Amino acid sequence: MKKRKWILIFLFVLIGTFLYTAGSIISVSFQNEQVKTDAAVVLGAAVINDKPSPVLKERINHAVLLYRKGMVEKIIFTGGKSEEDTLAESEAGKQYALSKGVHQEDMFIETHSAITEENLQQAKEIGEKQQLRTYTIVSDPLHMKRAMVMAHDFGMAAYPSPTGTSAYQSWKTKLPFLAREVFFYTGYMLTKPFRG
Repeated sequence: MKKRKWILIFLFVLIGTFLYTAGSIISVSFQNEQVKTDAAVVLGAAVINDKPSPVLKERINHAVLLYRKGMVEKIIFTGGKSEEDTLAESEAGKQYALSKGVHQEDMFIETHSAITEENLQQAKEIGEKQQLRTYTIVSDPLHMKRAMVMAHDFGMAAYPSPTGTSAYQSWKTKLPFLAREVFFYTGYMLTKPFRG
């Protein structure tokens, strides 16, 4: 009986933590700070046949919109290359943005990162070399909580700007994304004290 009680308490805490974290992620997904910055950082997503996937395309479209409005001066594309592709995510992103009228000299890429944390780390290194001081982080709404925490942990003066045209529109697609973000965000927060 005592063992069952502790199992129920554990499950209650687990479910409560999941719901609290999910609520926090959803809350941040609506934050869009209209701040003019030096550069938009487009977080990487899949490439299909050397073209941006629907998810990546909408992130790029949002960054291009910010660029056209004069809200950002530069765009940093992040994301490396999978074994199946000949172009890195960032390279495909840059090519697509070029076709949308973004000037070549206003874009930077890195081709080594594979995960969000690496995306931001590489973007910061580019920013430091180019003397960029402020950043607009561009990704899908449900990705913003984790991305912003990581950006601030790297010491970046960063502001959220989630894409309003995310490929994740229905709850059928949003729920798996949300569950994944809860898992990765929780994992990041639990391991953060042990990072160098």
